[in-house]
This record gives sequence, structure tokens and C-alpha cells, in this order.
Amino acid sequence: MTRCASVIGLSEEGKAEYKRLHAAVWPAVLAKISECHITNYSIFLKEPENLLFSYFEYSGTDYEADMAKMAADPETQKWWAVNKPLQRPLDTRADGEWWAGMSEIFHHD
Repeated sequence: MTRCASVIGLSEEGKAEYKRLHAAVWPAVLAKISECHITNYSIFLKEPENLLFSYFEYSGTDYEADMAKMAADPETQKWWAVNKPLQRPLDTRADGEWWAGMSEIFHHD
């Protein structure tokens, strides 16, 4: 199992809509997340900075293939299209990233 974390900004004007959407995530999107071996998925909001922190655990054997499968899913693409305009990527994110990846520096079970 691999723990994954990332961060992105959230627009002030989009905050209420983002919260509304995530209070009732589309069932097909949730099913695809599970199908792609993602569990224990959480998104946290830090206010007033409006930073979203995402954490999930990946239990599959081919992360890149599972992420490609998720990205190819039409319902997931629609979900992302609704959410993406509400987000504000960090200027310091790596090339090709939307949510900026984070390095784990401590863990305790």
C-alpha cells in the first residue's frame, strides 16, 4: 500500500460549490476510484487560505495504469470538468501536475 498526498488551492468564489459537490460525489466517480485501487480517500480544506489537502491509499500494482484508467473514464472526466474551474493550482507544482504532489516525511501506525 502506498500513501499519496497532494495540495491545490480553491477559489473563494468556488468554495461553496466545491463543498456542495463533495457532499454528494457522483456514485460512478466513487465506483471508479475504488476500481482503481484507491481507498481511505479524504480531502481537507484549510481556511482562510483555501488550500485543499488530498490523502488516499493506493493498493494496486500499477499506479500509472490505474490513473490512466481513471482519466479515461467519461463520468470521471465530467466530474473533473465541473471541479477544475473551482481549483487554483499552486505555482510551484511540477510540470504536468494539477494537484501538487507531496513527499511523506513522517508516518506512524
